[in-house]
Amino acid sequence: MKKRLKKTDSQMTTMAFKWPWQYDFPPFFTIQKTLNTKDKQLEAWARLVIDYAQHNKIYTLDIAEATTSELFSNHRLNRRLSTEGVNTVLQYLEQKKLIEYTDSGRTRFHIFWRRPDVWASTIYQWAVENAFLNTPMTLYEITHGDDTANESFHNLEREILMKALTCLQEQKRAQLMNIGSENEGVKFL
Repeated sequence: MKKRLKKTDSQMTTMAFKWPWQYDFPPFFTIQKTLNTKDKQLEAWARLVIDYAQHNKIYTLDIAEATTSELFSNHRLNRRLSTEGVNTVLQYLEQKKLIEYTDSGRTRFHIFWRRPDVWASTIYQWAVENAFLNTPMTLYEITHGDDTANESFHNLEREILMKALTCLQEQKRAQLMNIGSENEGVKFL
């Protein structure tokens, strides 16, 4: 049985993930030395990590867990990317601003298959289209409410939501309210 990154039941998707052709190519699991080849390989790894996270609605990864997961291990080929290789891929993703570490030990990171500013635009467009301007809403309503059940940001992790709402607040399109309390919310302007 393949080990999968932890996801809640609501994060499980019905369609199987389509692995890129490189995933079935054994040398893909060894970081190449030739600079041009290495660059193309890291681009392919970055695309794989982002696509996998998006498909499975994964917003935060633990490095130890990710290293042993199917993302970096092809059990059919009996190949896996080394810990050093995983770190090289993560450095590349960090340089491209596609991940952001959440702790000083650099053991967990947010993965941005959509940047916070893009989430901000998506959420704001939803608020406008559904006449939620100037209406206080809880953060729970935005990510878990019935009104968002079919939206791409449904079940969005709180930390990513806060980054998106902070973008909107900086643009003067939202006002955060009662952050840190049980009634955390936002009013879209």
